[in-house]
Amino acid sequence: MTTEPTSQHPYSLAQNRHRLLRRIGAFFNYAALSLIALLFLFPFFWMVSNAVRSNTEVLAVPVRILPEEYHWETFVEALVALPFGTFLLNSFIVACGVTAIVIAVSCLSAYAFARLKFPGREGLLLTFLSTLMIPQVMLVIPLFLLVSKLGWINTYHGMILPVAFSSFGTFLLRQFILGIPKDLDEAAMMDGASRLRILIRIIIPLAMPAIGLLSLFTFIAQWKSFLWPLIATSGLDKATLPLGLTLFQTQQGTAWNYIMAGATISMVPGVILAIVLQRVIYKGITVSSGFGGR
Repeated sequence: MTTEPTSQHPYSLAQNRHRLLRRIGAFFNYAALSLIALLFLFPFFWMVSNAVRSNTEVLAVPVRILPEEYHWETFVEALVALPFGTFLLNSFIVACGVTAIVIAVSCLSAYAFARLKFPGREGLLLTFLSTLMIPQVMLVIPLFLLVSKLGWINTYHGMILPVAFSSFGTFLLRQFILGIPKDLDEAAMMDGASRLRILIRIIIPLAMPAIGLLSLFTFIAQWKSFLWPLIATSGLDKATLPLGLTLFQTQQGTAWNYIMAGATISMVPGVILAIVLQRVIYKGITVSSGFGGR
C-alpha cells in the first residue's frame, strides 16, 4: 500500500521563510558591525604597528601595513629616553584629582537641581548649563592670569582646580536622578534622614552607573589633556604624558616610533578603567530603563 506525500502546511512554510529571513538579516547585521569595529580599531592597530618599526621604516614610501622587522625594544627605549615615570605619575595625579572633584561637585549640584525647590532654580540651571557653549580656548588667558596671581604655576593644584568643575557632569547626574522615584526620598525623610544622608545613602548608590560613566569621561579627558597642562607648567617635573611625548620632536627630526610607543603605553590606564566600569555603565542602561522615566 503506497501513501501519497503530504504537502507542508502553508503556515509552516511562512514560519520557515520568516526564520530564514531573520537569520540572513542577523548575518548582515553582524557583518556590518564587524566592519565598523574594524574601521574603528584600525587607528589603534596602525599606532602599534608604527611603534614596533624603526623610524626609517615609519617614513618609508610606499607604506606597508605590517613592518618588515619588529622592534619591540622601542617601548623600552621610549621609556628610558625620557622620565616617563614622572610623566605618568603627574598625569595620574591630575586626572584622579580632577575626576574626584568633578564627581563630588556634580553629585551635590545635581541633587540640588533635581530635588530641592528654591526660587530661580530653572533660570540658574539654564545659566549654569550655558557655560557648556564657552570654548576652553576663551578661558585659557583668564585662568592663566588667575593662577599666576595666586602663585600656582607649575603646581598640582594649579593644574587641577581651574578645570575641576563640570556643568556637563551636573547635567548628566541631574537627568539620572530625575529618573529615581521620589518615594525613596520621602520614605527616608519619614525615618528622620537628612538631605545629605539621603544623597549619600540612597541617591549616590543608585546613581553609580551615571557616576561611573562621568568618571570615565572625565578621567580620559584629563589624561589626554594638552592645552591647560602646557600653560600651567614650566618644567619637566610637573609635565604630564601628552607634554612629555612632544619632547620626541627635536630639530634633528621627529622620532615617530617613540611617539607611537609612548602613545600606546598611555592608552593602558584608560582601557583598564573602561573595562572595570563596563559592567557599571551597562547596569546604568538597565536601571534607567527600569525606572521608566519616573
